[in-house]
Amino acid sequence: MAAPVDAVVGRGAVEACALDEILEALKLLLSPGGSGSSSLQITKHDVLLAAFKSNLSALDNKFLMGTQWTKLKLLRDEVASKAEWTQTSEDITWSFTAQTLLLLLCLKETMIRLAADFNPGKPNPRTAEAAPALSPDTLSISQQKIVQSALQFVVTLGVCPYLIPGVGMPLRCRTEFGAVVQDVVCPDASPHTARRLYTSCRVLLDIAQHASLGSLVFCRHFGDIAAGLCQLGFCPTKRKSPTPEEEVLTEEERALSRRALRDMLDQVYQPLVVRELLVLQGGPLQQPCTDVKMQLRCRAPAWLRRLCGQLLSERLMRPNGVQAVVRGILEGAGAGAAGGSDAEVTAADWKKCDLIAKILSSCPQQCLSPESYYRLICPQILDLFHFRDKLTERQFQRVATTTFITLSRERPELAAKYLLPPVLAALHRCMDSAEIPESDMVPGTILVTEEELNRCIEDVFKVCVVGNEPLPVLLDSLLPVLRVLFSLFCFTRQSVSHLRSLCQDILLWILGKLERMKAITSLKGFAGLDKTVASLHPQCQFRAATRGGIMITIKEATNHEDEDEALYQKVSSEQSQVEHLGDLLSHCQECGLAGDFFIFCLKELTHLAVENEAEVKAEPFSSINLLELEQKQTLLVESQEQKLLVLQLLAVLCERMSEQIFTNITQVVDFVAATLQRACINLAREAESTVQSQTLSMAMGLVAVMLGGAVQIPTRAAALRTLSQWIEQREAKALERQERLLQIFLENLEHEDTFVYLSAIQGVTLLSDVYPEKILVDLLTRYDSGKDKHTPETRMKVGEVLMRIVRTLGDMVSKYREPLIHTFLRGARDPDSTHRASSLANLGELCQRLDFFLGPVVHEVTACLIAVAKTDHDVQVRRAAIHVIVVLLRGLSQKATEVLRDVLKDLYHLLKYVVRLEPDDVAKLHAQLALEELDEIMRNFLFPPQKLEKKIVVLP
Repeated sequence: MAAPVDAVVGRGAVEACALDEILEALKLLLSPGGSGSSSLQITKHDVLLAAFKSNLSALDNKFLMGTQWTKLKLLRDEVASKAEWTQTSEDITWSFTAQTLLLLLCLKETMIRLAADFNPGKPNPRTAEAAPALSPDTLSISQQKIVQSALQFVVTLGVCPYLIPGVGMPLRCRTEFGAVVQDVVCPDASPHTARRLYTSCRVLLDIAQHASLGSLVFCRHFGDIAAGLCQLGFCPTKRKSPTPEEEVLTEEERALSRRALRDMLDQVYQPLVVRELLVLQGGPLQQPCTDVKMQLRCRAPAWLRRLCGQLLSERLMRPNGVQAVVRGILEGAGAGAAGGSDAEVTAADWKKCDLIAKILSSCPQQCLSPESYYRLICPQILDLFHFRDKLTERQFQRVATTTFITLSRERPELAAKYLLPPVLAALHRCMDSAEIPESDMVPGTILVTEEELNRCIEDVFKVCVVGNEPLPVLLDSLLPVLRVLFSLFCFTRQSVSHLRSLCQDILLWILGKLERMKAITSLKGFAGLDKTVASLHPQCQFRAATRGGIMITIKEATNHEDEDEALYQKVSSEQSQVEHLGDLLSHCQECGLAGDFFIFCLKELTHLAVENEAEVKAEPFSSINLLELEQKQTLLVESQEQKLLVLQLLAVLCERMSEQIFTNITQVVDFVAATLQRACINLAREAESTVQSQTLSMAMGLVAVMLGGAVQIPTRAAALRTLSQWIEQREAKALERQERLLQIFLENLEHEDTFVYLSAIQGVTLLSDVYPEKILVDLLTRYDSGKDKHTPETRMKVGEVLMRIVRTLGDMVSKYREPLIHTFLRGARDPDSTHRASSLANLGELCQRLDFFLGPVVHEVTACLIAVAKTDHDVQVRRAAIHVIVVLLRGLSQKATEVLRDVLKDLYHLLKYVVRLEPDDVAKLHAQLALEELDEIMRNFLFPPQKLEKKIVVLP
């Protein structure tokens, strides 16, 4: 902007002037003026103006009549003579602002000179004064408060009143003092409002050039200064060119404002920049105030919204811009750099994560092409997965997962090029199709380090299992590395490894999301039946790393003496892989994959037997030469190996799988067909065995059962579980018919068989997790209805559903607090004692998850519990009421002193009453447990554990 005021000042005056004098002058200028209260609390206009005049007069008298501030007066006059802006006005607020700015400039100049002249001696490390000497320009805490007050006055009087509607936050909407200031400012007086705004912003930026003062300026007033510079540099002027007499700011000054804005944005903490730009851009519509004179908050003007969008895009495309955007939005939501209790709230706000994902996945208009944009931000998105800060790790990873999924959904071709290859690079590097450089083929060379492999598996887990959206580009990219991933899973089963559960969850997720034929093909590759499936490079091996992880290295050369040992290791490895495959498939029974693969193995065994017989009968050995004979023998050996492998697979599957391996009638029919086909082949060969006879008898028995219809209950339960799986997997066709599915589940709630109605309960719970707003209304209506509409058993089952929904919603249950609380409180007065007990149990489950959201209804809940515990005739209901208190205290823990502070005394008296007068021993036990929980809470509150720790905060 314009030339700084601190160019050249008399050196003698500066050296003689001390910081204390300037700060004392500021304190005098900002004093309340004898009003008996802080100036920020003055509400009368005339009193405020009188205070400004009084303080200015007192400051002038101090300079004219006293000798204490002679040097300071010389410095102030020198600074004032260099200033290029009006320092006096008929508007007392501007005169007050100008004098405050002059003193702040004097403070800055003095601090610069003191630091320049500071030359501390070399400390003696053997003495207590070994610490370096403190710089003389350092401000104490009390001095910083004075400077902050001065800056607050400058911004309140010199910046905010001159912002046009929609730019920044209006003074009237901030504080009561701001509303008063807006009325006492006289915009018609000289200098012009634009000139005042320009001067205030220019001088504040000049003051902020000093590091210590700059942190005070930008920490609290960055948003207002940015709003002022946006208005000065970018607000459209009148179409008709003004005359020199009408022109307030020159084009050069507007250009300087634009340049100053960009310089300021570059030097300030970037998340703060993002947050303030979002605030400026947002400009939410304001509700009108009752006072007609009060300025109505309005939406940000179009030019400001476009400007903020452009500036935000520039922030995003800078180095580490993605992190700045994420931090700016999340820290603004309460998960600040210092973390705190709000961090968990932010982690649960999935809608905010979706918003960030949409921002990051949208290509800015000023970008040359979408590909160049994604090439820039995709590595930064992947870096979000790897933050290890406990306070921000969860939020960053959630944002990274959501952004990864959003980009893969909307730009699959770019995701396949810039997101997925870096994530899967460690696995691609060791595949048999990879071209490993000759220099890396030295035995013992580490091809994939422990850190690289850990990061790869963890990233895949976060994207697939946590993201849980089976996008085609994601499945297509993972399909080639599944065999390597399975080999890693088998290796983790040999010892303790934190990667074991991750690999298993990833494999189960992928196998469950793939099309059934592709999943069967992948399982064939796992078992070694399909040699075309890409696998681990023959020269690579997994090895345990030094820090407990796993790395991939080049195998050591094998001596001829070790060939037998290598063969044994190969056979053992194949055997263990088949066993591990069986263990993996034991988790795939419900989805039907295990049953389909079992049927495939039966068919494959029959197919191999037919092929072997055909090849043996095809041509006699006497009619072929030795080379062809050797080739034929090799094929026969391979075929026998395949047959043995299939037999081994079937043996393992029969051993590992339960009787519920077949989950639908189709699988049973396929199993019967495969068995009958094999029996027919054996009959054609005139070969029969006891095992085959028993298998055939079992198959015919299954046919008889199917023809007779004895499978209604298992079939119905299996159908309900299948519908639940579709909902859990977010199948589009299932979610489109949510109302029909809800009707089916609710109808089956009334079924008498436990297997059926528990499956229905699970289905309703999963459906409520997807559409809680729509489903909860119907469930609460059913639960709250009388005996004439639904049986007590059905209402109890609905109560079980509601309890599971409350647990599933977790922190999000606070959104549905009112209908749930009121329904359970009404249920506590129901004529049916079992329903009263059920309502109280659900009430306890809900209250311990509401935390601080319980506050508005805590008196209602307490009154209900006291009334039930003292007056209910049914002992089960009284027990449930006391148990609610136990659960509530246990769930709130140390937060109970804040959430229950108004009712703790009443709860304590109730518990003592139960212990003394309750005839039921179980209720007494619950009350005693609650008293012990309350005693522990109060002990920790009154005598908190002493922690010897030191907190270090890095200032921006």
